[in-house]
Amino acid sequence: MPVNSRGVLLCLLLSLLGGCATLDTAPSQTPQVGAADALYQRGEFRAAADAYLQLAKTDSSARGHYRLRAAEALREEGDLAAAAETLSDVRRKRLAGEDAYRFDLLSAEIALNRQQPDEALALLALPDSALPPALVLRRLELTARAQQATGDRFAAARTRAVLDRSLSGPDRESNRREIVDTLAALDAAALKQRGSELPPNDLLRPWIERALRKQGQALPLALQRPSRPVGTLQQDGSDRWSREGYSAARKVALLLPASGALKNAAAAIRDGFFAAWFNDTNAPPERGEVKIYDSGQSSEDAVAAYRRAVEDGADRVVGPLTREAVGLLFEQGDLRVPVLALNQADNGATPPPGSIAFGLLPDTEGAQAAERMASAGIREAAVIAATDDWAERAALAFRAQFESLGGAVVGEARVKEGEVNYSGLIRESVGSFATASNAAVFVSMRPQQARLLMPQLKLAGVSIPVMATSHVYSGTLNPGLDRDLDGLEFCDAPWLFDASAGLPPRDQVLRGIESARGAGARLFALGFDAYSLLPYMDWLGTHPDSYLPGATGQLASDSFGRVHRLLTWVRFENGVARPVSGLTLSDGRMP
Repeated sequence: MPVNSRGVLLCLLLSLLGGCATLDTAPSQTPQVGAADALYQRGEFRAAADAYLQLAKTDSSARGHYRLRAAEALREEGDLAAAAETLSDVRRKRLAGEDAYRFDLLSAEIALNRQQPDEALALLALPDSALPPALVLRRLELTARAQQATGDRFAAARTRAVLDRSLSGPDRESNRREIVDTLAALDAAALKQRGSELPPNDLLRPWIERALRKQGQALPLALQRPSRPVGTLQQDGSDRWSREGYSAARKVALLLPASGALKNAAAAIRDGFFAAWFNDTNAPPERGEVKIYDSGQSSEDAVAAYRRAVEDGADRVVGPLTREAVGLLFEQGDLRVPVLALNQADNGATPPPGSIAFGLLPDTEGAQAAERMASAGIREAAVIAATDDWAERAALAFRAQFESLGGAVVGEARVKEGEVNYSGLIRESVGSFATASNAAVFVSMRPQQARLLMPQLKLAGVSIPVMATSHVYSGTLNPGLDRDLDGLEFCDAPWLFDASAGLPPRDQVLRGIESARGAGARLFALGFDAYSLLPYMDWLGTHPDSYLPGATGQLASDSFGRVHRLLTWVRFENGVARPVSGLTLSDGRMP
């Protein structure tokens, strides 16, 4: 059969199915096209639409393309009704390549404007592999809007979480607000239920955590159970040995405030960092350079310090210190130089790829206290906490974790600053189960408050276990005062009790470094661990079964770059805090 006859028959067949379609030809670049494009680029969208419509009249071979461009210009003008009218005369099957996808996206937006989200979702069911990056982002944003319009807020939030990876600047900030607001509109019970069903590495999990925090609630922590220490010696194919996962930094910037309220805390962290530097027997012969930068008094100062460090050639940045500064730095998007932040972001933002966040979080301590109680068969708990932010966070994390494990918080009270008579709040919180075999008290407060609480609990006849966060311990040996705390257990950094193998004994360090004493001891340990984490940042992020035996605990990173600590449990006996049995067992059982 001749080739031309086949073409005729094919067109006859297509005409029976709906017509013999021909594609618009690619428009040629003429002065008129350039003028229309220039109007569009200048933001003169109505004039650009008129120019494109005139081109559609004069160039019938590219009529659909120009009417689509006119509709897009009207959409930018904010006139979706006019855009819909202009687009109604365009036949999608005549459009070629990217034009067809842009037609679908604009049609979906028009459907959304007409409150037809199901139709919009059908139009948006496009394979991302066929779309240019800019159109992928638009498809995701429209899909999220359509999903929310159908009432599926979880799906909308998940789509925006995917979109978040590709945004920056104001667009990212706006999208992140949308994610949190979309989820926060749901009740806390629904958020907790959905969050508990997600795997620990699900990209929606951090956003559910942020939405719950906005409601004064918390999601149970996915506690790490690492089993393999980092730095295993291995041969590299020759007679030389190397440490698995070890990657030394050449030039490190340490961002810490040089003045202000956090000056002393920064000094303890700095001293711990350099103590680890001098104690490092695994460092290459030519040690990397460390330079300290003043991170100032504000979050903006800290971001500026990061930029100075990058300009100076740093290949790793440690800091900043405050939650607000860490949050602002992470909001900058992809960071040119990886960061080991010394806190978690206050807004719940997770580290950009390649960076990690490490801090002494009260949330971690509250969650591990709940795990310890549950593993001991405790099913009811009273919570007695101070009114400080850290105490509230610990109490919130304890409740979320304990309830997720089948426990019930049956009483709760707050100790106000300066209050000395706790009899009323003990009755209110502990109530009738003061001697129950499956009950305990969780405490989050300072040493002075705990020294008042424990004797009053005993006077009230409370004989159930009492477990607490590290805040009940001053960090200094003081048997005379701490004898009132006898029997109380708390979780803390193992180095404070020489429960960290391979680290210099604390007494040895105390003889030469004043900042490692008292309340500064934990911050000193934080600085020590920050240095130790540096060469394993990449390894820990991709090996969730690995951990670093640190001064502040066993350190492991989740898939979002957040470092978790597995702490030591300690009990007061005759006024002295002694480890119960070293680190908590990796399977969560009581020793």
